[in-house]
Parts: sequence; C-alpha cells; structure tokens
Amino acid sequence: MRRCTCFTLLLSILCLIISKNSYAQVVRTDSSSQQSAFNNSLALYYNSVGKESPLYNGVEYTFYDPLIKGNAYFLDTKAFAPGNVYYDRVLFNNVPMLYDLYADKVVVLLYNNFTKFSLINQKVTAFDYLDHHFVNIDADTIANNTLIKSGFYDELYKGRVQVLARRAKSIQNRIGYEVESYFDLTQDYYIRKGSVYYSVSSQGTLLSIFKDKKRELQQYARTNDIKYRRNPEEAMVKIATYYDQLTK
Repeated sequence: MRRCTCFTLLLSILCLIISKNSYAQVVRTDSSSQQSAFNNSLALYYNSVGKESPLYNGVEYTFYDPLIKGNAYFLDTKAFAPGNVYYDRVLFNNVPMLYDLYADKVVVLLYNNFTKFSLINQKVTAFDYLDHHFVNIDADTIANNTLIKSGFYDELYKGRVQVLARRAKSIQNRIGYEVESYFDLTQDYYIRKGSVYYSVSSQGTLLSIFKDKKRELQQYARTNDIKYRRNPEEAMVKIATYYDQLTK
C-alpha cells in the first residue's frame, strides 16, 4: 500500500515538472506562484517517501573536468532534459535526465534539483530521451555472440528486423604546444535479423544481410536515392523497413 502511495505521489510531482518550459542543471520556473506550488509538492514528496523513491537508487554523479574539450553526453546535450525510463520494472515519465556516452550511464536529477545520480544499468530496461529510444542489451543472453557488447543501444527501427546504433565517447589526447584532452564520439551500427546480429559499415554489407531480397532492395535504393555513405541511419531504416514489407 505504501509503495502505491509513493508511486502516486511521484507521478504527481513528475506532472508538475513537465509543466515547466525547460530543464536546466537547476530547474527554473516562470513565476513565484509556480515556484511555491513546486516547492510544496517537493516537500510533500520528501515527507512522504524520501529515500524510498525507486529512482533514488544509484551512485552519486559528478560532472567531468571542465578542461576536457567537448562533453560526454548524447547529442552534446549537457543540460537536463525530460525523458522516460523503465527502471526496476516501473515506468517513470518526464524524468530530468542526461545520457553519459563515456560511462554509458543514465543520469537523473533528483527532486532537490541539485543531487545527480547515475541509475544502475542492470535495472534500466529501456529509456526515451531527446526523441530517441534506447534499449539495454545484455550480451551474455545472446547465443553464439562475438559481436555485441552489453550496454545501451539506440533503437532506430524495430519490425521483424531491428536496426541499432551503439554510440560511445572516449577521452583522447591531442599534442600541440600542450596536451589537450577532448571527448571523441564513435558510432557503430547493427542489424538484428532473427536471433543473429550483424555489423553494418557500408551499403554493401547492409544489402548482404538481406541477400534474399537483395535485387529488390538495390532497385529500391536507386529509385529513392538512398546512400549509406551520405546518411547511414536513414539508409538502414529505410532499407530495413522495405525489407519487412517485402517479407510480410
């Protein structure tokens, strides 16, 4: 009963949060009356559930050294933005979050609008953030897998086949007059067909995965001016979608 009450209160607070125009590292409001209502709701939440919130469960998060050029985050977005996360078998909507590509962590801003926590990866089934849907793949559950690593994948398309992007950032050093560190983005693409995952690096490898309909797909790509080199993600999604239509 207490868990139900806590979850109801959590949803009420999240509804208040989404009514704001935007999120930043500190959430701002447009008027003193809105701020008062927001603060009252936070106080009610803390008095009722406090640390029992299911999202209050992870490791406290700190930002990176500001001397490192660029940032560690998805789409270079380092201000908190609302997202949805399926966490510990519960769906939470409109949660202020960041996605750290360097650590492969979902970071949430807690309800004091100051403390930042990274969620426990094993408890995150999926999340929606900045119009992208991410799924958590456990490589140990894939039979005969030598390709896919455990972590979050951007699900670009899901039908009978699935198109995935693995996005990551690393810290590199550039040597000039002095050593300069910077975040470097890498993106790898995969197709899941049946129970098998394939790496995609060109239009040729993409079409070879769908070799049973290769001729039709080649014609479709020419007619619609689809070129992997120009836009890999668009090419994969369009060709995978058409393949599903051909194999209904």
